[in-house]
Amino acid sequence: MAITYTTTINSMYCVQSPQPDYVVNCLFTVSGTDGTHTASIDGNVQLAVEASDPNFVPYAQLTQTIVLGWINAQTDNQANYYANIDGQIASMISPPVSPQNTPLPWSSVTK
Repeated sequence: MAITYTTTINSMYCVQSPQPDYVVNCLFTVSGTDGTHTASIDGNVQLAVEASDPNFVPYAQLTQTIVLGWINAQTDNQANYYANIDGQIASMISPPVSPQNTPLPWSSVTK
């Protein structure tokens, strides 16, 4: 089954200059589900402060779509987030084999 991915914005950090409540950092979680298994990874994006930003949106007017656009534009490694989630889900479906510490064959021999 295909994995469906969702990005959730957890929090945003602001400074008061050059504009009031100017967002400089977004913390988010990318999660994925195949309908049975769910996995996630956290990330953050730091945004540059640009005093003359012509696309400035006042904090009160920000929407989830706008902020997700910032995250997607700044996150060059979105494919890496998805690959990490894919690996987590694959490990849930087919858990990896872990080596076990086994006794040495000659240590159990009694004389």
